Amino acid sequence: MAEAEGTWPEPVERVSAVLRAAAIDSRVEVFAEDASTARDAARAIGCELDQIVKSLVLVCDGAYVLALVPGSARADTAAIAEAMEASDVRIATADEVVHATGFEPGGVAPFPARAVTQTLMDRGLLGHAVVWVGAGTSSHMAALPPGDLQRLTRARIVDLAARR
Repeated sequence: MAEAEGTWPEPVERVSAVLRAAAIDSRVEVFAEDASTARDAARAIGCELDQIVKSLVLVCDGAYVLALVPGSARADTAAIAEAMEASDVRIATADEVVHATGFEPGGVAPFPARAVTQTLMDRGLLGHAVVWVGAGTSSHMAALPPGDLQRLTRARIVDLAARR
């Protein structure tokens, strides 16, 4: 179900504004149930787990990196370290996530990002016509083609997911 424009929470409006400005064929939806995990989001939306994009913030040699990983996979920190040519890679703390993205954990959208220096996107996401990303809160999600997601985030395509 979509909310009327102008009634969205501020973080969701930021995401919606980026999509409108880029003229992306997308939709932002709100779900009654919490969608803060990939499994919860796939269940709420009624899509495949692989269509959910987990937006993970990592710290690579002190820089914030956003890793876009399919919901069915976990981020392979060794692959991320290799892609970033970084010797020290760790998952960001909750405070670092907010600082880097402007979004609370559980509702991280991949755009607009405040202090993210690089975005990496797993190649597996390109195999879908549509993927779903967090849209600013744990109950808002946005659907868009993965090519548009790559363009909006200026993501570098790599194999960075360890399949489950």
